[in-house]
Amino acid sequence: MPTTSLPRRAGLRIAAVTALTAALTPLTGVPTAGAQENATIKIHTAPWDGVARTPYGDAIDEPRVCRFYLDALNFEQVTTATYRIAAEPPAGGAAGLTGSITLANGAGHSADLTLPDGQYRLYWTYPGSTAPEREKTFSVDCRTSMTTPSPGPQGGPPAGGGGIARGEAFTTVAGAGIVGLAAVGGVMWFRLRRRTHGA
Repeated sequence: MPTTSLPRRAGLRIAAVTALTAALTPLTGVPTAGAQENATIKIHTAPWDGVARTPYGDAIDEPRVCRFYLDALNFEQVTTATYRIAAEPPAGGAAGLTGSITLANGAGHSADLTLPDGQYRLYWTYPGSTAPEREKTFSVDCRTSMTTPSPGPQGGPPAGGGGIARGEAFTTVAGAGIVGLAAVGGVMWFRLRRRTHGA
């Protein structure tokens, strides 16, 4: 009479369950497609000619810059993002940049970057991604985007502003002082003259 090995059947069942569990469980450290849905790279102004840096982590995107940096936000389960910047439209020998951004807690930023004035397209992706590169366009324009605003009034205020420029102030004050001295001297001379004549 044939006998069945119960330990062998139990071992096969355990192996099947283990294989099924491994197939249904995402591998640790491998980014899933949905994990990076909110990930983005922003283009931000870097300090130049008195213009302040756009703060790291700021949600704005600046489509026109001079000196700039790339700010990576909302990445999950990855430690780097890669980018490339190409002239738009493409031209032979046109300037471009490539690099990577180190991420910590889903965020990071590039070094400060410069490119000649022109239109550019930023492409970026991350390790393990099967989706096409994400992209956005921006322009570099150092003639207008980085115009330094005046830190305050220069010289005297405009007419009606209640003040005068330094040179004008000297002339006016000097004139007022001379008139005042002349008036005081005239009064004193008149009083002394009246006393002398007994009036």
